[in-house]
Amino acid sequence: MAEDSGSSGPATNARPGKIVCVGRNYADHAAELGGTVPQEPLVFLKPPSSVIGAGDPIRRPPDVGRVDFEGEIGLVISRRCRRVSEADAWGYVGGVVAVNDVTARDLQRRDGQWTRAKGLDTFCPVGNVVDVGEVEPDELAVTTRVNGEVRQQASARQMVFSLHRLLSHISHVMTLEPGDLVVTGTPEGVGPLSAGDVVEVSLSCGSSVSNPVEGGDTLAPAG
Repeated sequence: MAEDSGSSGPATNARPGKIVCVGRNYADHAAELGGTVPQEPLVFLKPPSSVIGAGDPIRRPPDVGRVDFEGEIGLVISRRCRRVSEADAWGYVGGVVAVNDVTARDLQRRDGQWTRAKGLDTFCPVGNVVDVGEVEPDELAVTTRVNGEVRQQASARQMVFSLHRLLSHISHVMTLEPGDLVVTGTPEGVGPLSAGDVVEVSLSCGSSVSNPVEGGDTLAPAG
């Protein structure tokens, strides 16, 4: 994660220690995939090895089927966060960042759990971190474009569980450490990516990440 040049926020050049994500946090997105809205936040993890930056290619491995974009609001944790209240939760956020929770949709459906589908290398593009500063959490909005065409657009106000609720809930499940990344769910409009596409996720606060899509047949060798 690259820190915004005008930010005095947390140092975020290193990969996050963990990436904690939330599924089905917009009712319209749950419906478009035939899912139900959960009774409490649906939490899963992506590995740090999935992280790439702006301009890096998203590589579609062979034989995984459909690969979707999922634009999301990401929160960078600034200090140790354990069992915090909703009222206090925002005080543990140091930065806001655009994230693309790339998903191998066919693998997700086939496996019945999401680790492989969400955890492939290059499947977590992360943009520049904007210092939390005067950011109003409920006013944050995310937009996703593919080849310049808007595919997703929604605000945090449309979430099933607020950003404060998510942070509090996750902190009661696991301790969040400085530099950890919390990815808060995608709105409706997800869709497949093909080789040659360019996908961009941008936030109203000024963070963005744009990546070309490669592959589907072969992958570049590791290293």
